[in-house]
Amino acid sequence: MAGRRLLVATAVVAAAAAVVAAAALEAINVTTVAFEEGYTPLFGFDNILRSADDRTVSLLLDRSTGSGFMSSSMYQHGFFSASIKLPSDYTAGVVVAFYTSNGDVIEKRHDELDFEFLGNIRGKPWRVQTNVYGNGSVSRGREERYLLPFDPTTEFHRYSILWTRAAIVFFVDDVPIREVRRTPAMTGDFPSKPMSIYATVWDASTWATSGGRYRVNYRYGPFVASFTDLALLGCRVGDPIGQMLSSAACAAAEDALLTSDLAVMTLEKQQAMRRFREQNMVYSYCYDTLRYPAPFPECDVVESERRRFKGSGHLRLAFRRRRRTRPGSRPARPTRAADM
Repeated sequence: MAGRRLLVATAVVAAAAAVVAAAALEAINVTTVAFEEGYTPLFGFDNILRSADDRTVSLLLDRSTGSGFMSSSMYQHGFFSASIKLPSDYTAGVVVAFYTSNGDVIEKRHDELDFEFLGNIRGKPWRVQTNVYGNGSVSRGREERYLLPFDPTTEFHRYSILWTRAAIVFFVDDVPIREVRRTPAMTGDFPSKPMSIYATVWDASTWATSGGRYRVNYRYGPFVASFTDLALLGCRVGDPIGQMLSSAACAAAEDALLTSDLAVMTLEKQQAMRRFREQNMVYSYCYDTLRYPAPFPECDVVESERRRFKGSGHLRLAFRRRRRTRPGSRPARPTRAADM
């Protein structure tokens, strides 16, 4: 019991620290849209449920199909956000995604920015993975993975992507968790072409949980992911199935975005990002020297951060949350990298 109480107390302290970090930052206030104003169904039409006011959308995954929606327009840079509540209980093999992409119109040179939420077996937490692909650079995946400092299944939490010509920033509840600054050495690997915004839930049994060891169990379905507070702040440049328009007209909008409070990385934002990463990041491609012996040009290697990770890029066991037990009791099984 003492060990269990200590574990609960540790989780409470971590959640409280996250709340304090978020409270120290100014809230991001952007205009939200109704589904019909900015989005359209993508697939699994019968598994898309919209609220009466059209501001909340639930996506279902069942034995027949997953489901998804996408923006009605493509955007040349912008700020894209949604508050999401994830499925609960046994969710192994389930992936919920909120992302930008142009893969439907530019197959071999597509750009993509991802939030991917990876389900887990009962009693294990959801993990969130961020990805950055530019110009079809899928062989040079720039993944990072984190544990969330809260239960994402009990209430809505906001996940946001800021994409400018200078940088990409991922946010969780208005706290920046990752920044990728454009460097000349990245060349085409930095996403630069207009993209649409997507939300999906689907069966990824082959890889999502412990490398495919645990698959989707539809006895626990349907799996429901709900989206609300949909925000689309950017310059529309075309339609996903039509001709992309010239992005020259977006220059003024992009300049305004670059100088806005959204894009300015203040000292407070940098400190909050560092705290989140220290407490929650469990994998980073920047420290994965086994997969990538040569460092990526945009990686800002922080020595204190690097020491926490193995050559595989996964967090060292000593830095994982320690489960203390009473004297003489059996220690808990260490968490494996595959479980994270």
